[in-house]
Amino acid sequence: MAAFQNYRARLVQSHWLSEITRHLEFEMQDVVRFGFVPGQWLSLKHTKADGEEITRAYSIASPPAENGRFALCLNRVQDGWMSNFLCDMKEGVEISCQGPFGDFILRPPLRDTILIATGTGIAPFRSMLQWLLVEPARHQGKQLWLVFGNRTEKDIYYHEEFLRLAGEHKDFHYLPTLSRGGVEWQGLRGYVQEHVPQLARGRTDAQAYICGLDKMVKANRELLKSLGWDRKSILYEKYD
Repeated sequence: MAAFQNYRARLVQSHWLSEITRHLEFEMQDVVRFGFVPGQWLSLKHTKADGEEITRAYSIASPPAENGRFALCLNRVQDGWMSNFLCDMKEGVEISCQGPFGDFILRPPLRDTILIATGTGIAPFRSMLQWLLVEPARHQGKQLWLVFGNRTEKDIYYHEEFLRLAGEHKDFHYLPTLSRGGVEWQGLRGYVQEHVPQLARGRTDAQAYICGLDKMVKANRELLKSLGWDRKSILYEKYD
């Protein structure tokens, strides 16, 4: 597949993950196979009625598939034209896209790995984990931790899916944490950076991937460096 190729993608399924967050599944048109590396993103393009072309980047939230399908996970932004267009798309409608792009991908050789996400920053990690865990040879018995921060229970995207993966794979540890969890919430509470030290301390030979808003990314990068981590072992992608 040529790099940065142009495609047409048809929406085949979508549903709400929360009041403002939507999961969309697309199928690439007129290609034998759509290849990408888990963690990469696509640039979606659409032309408004007045002729203005809008382009936005979205991380792929699914692993590579033989049928050319891929998923996105995105928020409806109040004044965001593209996010509203995508959230309101009907099944069967097509959109132009280009890619894949990005180097926020798993770096060989695989090491014990801490994945840190908030909100829709979970998208590239869903892609990575589904790809890694489908075959034992891919994760090689390495320990994988997902620290996923959100406000409330209803904001935990793909919660049941990650619980199932953790139950099926002893090397994958799922740690959702809520900053405003209800009284019935039995899991971790607080922000992700409050729980990273217990995983990161003494594991400077491991690797960390961080995805979400700039403030969270910066806090966790600084935290890991303060614990003696080499900056080359800390990869990140910011969504603002």
